[in-house]
Amino acid sequence: METIKNVLIENNLVTAFALIGFTMYFSYFISTKLTRGKLHGSAIAIMIGLLLAYYGGTVTGGEKGLADISIFAGIGIMGGGMLRDLAIISTAFGVNFNQVKSAGVIGFISLFIGIFLSFFIGVIVALSFGYSSPVDITTIGAGTATYIVGPVTGSALGASSEVITLSIAAGLIKSMLTMIFTPFAAKFIGLDNPRSAMIFGGLMGTTSGTAAGLAATDPKLVPYGAMTATFYTGLGCLLCPSLLYFIIQLTF
Repeated sequence: METIKNVLIENNLVTAFALIGFTMYFSYFISTKLTRGKLHGSAIAIMIGLLLAYYGGTVTGGEKGLADISIFAGIGIMGGGMLRDLAIISTAFGVNFNQVKSAGVIGFISLFIGIFLSFFIGVIVALSFGYSSPVDITTIGAGTATYIVGPVTGSALGASSEVITLSIAAGLIKSMLTMIFTPFAAKFIGLDNPRSAMIFGGLMGTTSGTAAGLAATDPKLVPYGAMTATFYTGLGCLLCPSLLYFIIQLTF
């Protein structure tokens, strides 16, 4: 057992891929057998990931969740920004650009509507919980836009680690709600073609939530929604720590 443990530690990235692969297989099995696909496997996988991260942090007292356990250290690399961004960018290769053109100006406008709407919902939530500092309010608002924009904004503005954590939590909740409710709402909002998928991705952002929700609706729509959701993330990282922070400063 000691030899196996040493092999797993020395090849921690391979171990991480094996663990994530098993988690995804188990999550999709649960999704198919227990929820008949209504609760997407990605949403279940995220919940399992959060529980494992909590367990890892509790056991080790560290700050990296399960990655603080030596045998699972590769998860810190696998879940890092490099592989995350590679996975997001790779979705664009499934796009038919003739369909992209059909979204036109509406697709572009949806990006701004989505960012501003999510941000100001987050601002309202922050105020309702007693936050009054423009830095804290902006960071939580940015996290509501998406859990990637929250930490970027918080780091740029010098927010505390607690507030940055809250911004990530807000983004994760939004992502999971998007995963769960997209298949149910698709019929009512006309989410059945590439153009509407692009507009949806621009309004919702949260690439992981949009991709999983669209996968449960129609896998062919995933690249379109994920692409505009990716632009949403980049635009949010530019607007939240600059323009939107300036607006919050003037207001509060």
